[in-house]
Order: sequence, then C-alpha cells, then structure tokens
Amino acid sequence: MIRMIESHALRRAFAAYPTGVTVLAALDETEPVGMAVNSFVSVSLKPPLISVCIAHTSTTWPRIRRATQLGVSVLSASQESVGRRFSQRDVDRFADVAWYATPHGGVLVHGASAWFECSLERTIEAGDHDIGLLRLERVGLEPAASALVFHGGRYRGLYPEGPGSAAGA
Repeated sequence: MIRMIESHALRRAFAAYPTGVTVLAALDETEPVGMAVNSFVSVSLKPPLISVCIAHTSTTWPRIRRATQLGVSVLSASQESVGRRFSQRDVDRFADVAWYATPHGGVLVHGASAWFECSLERTIEAGDHDIGLLRLERVGLEPAASALVFHGGRYRGLYPEGPGSAAGA
C-alpha cells in the first residue's frame, strides 16, 4: 500500500532529529548576505567537502551562490539570538551581529564554535531544495564553545558533561 506523507507530519518527524545551527554567508559585492542553515552535513575528508540544503523559495541563496568564497559558521550555545535573526525574512540579518569578512571573501560570525571557508563545488537539485556541495579551503575551531542545536522546534544548547551528570558519574 502506498501512503502519502503529509507535510505537517513530516516536519514534526524531522524535528525529532537534533541538528546543528549554522550561518551560511558571503559578500554580495561589498555587502554581507547570509542565512541560517540547519541542514548541514560533512560529506568527505578527501577531498574535504560539506553540504547544505536550501529551499528553492530562498531569495538569499541566489545571492550567496554566486560568490567565489562562502563562510559557514557553526553557532555556539550562546548565539541563539544570531540563529533567530538569520532565520527571519525581511530584516537586516547582520544588524547587531559581530561578523567579519575573511581575506579570501568568506563571511564568518564571531563567537562561532567552528567555521569553514569554502567554495561552491556544485549544486544538485533535489525535490524542493538545492544541495550545495561545498569544497573546504580553511577551517577553524573554538574547542571551549558549546554547540547550539535545533530540536523539537526550538533552540537548545549542548553543554559539556560535568560532575554528577550521567556520563560523568
């Protein structure tokens, strides 16, 4: 028996899987342009590749994808407000957000737990989304920063295990 999947039920099921929260950003001419992306995944170590999935309805993705260098910032637990801002439409996403352009043209968010400078290797059309396959050029890590995740329709911070926790007991 073939059963159709309702969009609402599918969204709820996908929300059961926690995902990291990233900001994908670039310079469009001299202006930064960026968006929140939680469909981010490592693809390959050799060559170093990651992917992001972007809805065809995005008005930001066409501006980002024409840049030669892109930045992906993995937001830390203290950056929930940044995740919310970059998820909104019709706002200045960079207002009150500390960011910088790299010497190579990527745009990164200060305070991220990790960051990647990359270039667009290729785009693959997949249903109502594009899969952007990104080749990594440079990476950085802030090991002390805890991760921000999106789960069950809300942001949550992941913090290191401490004394008395199940893993630390």
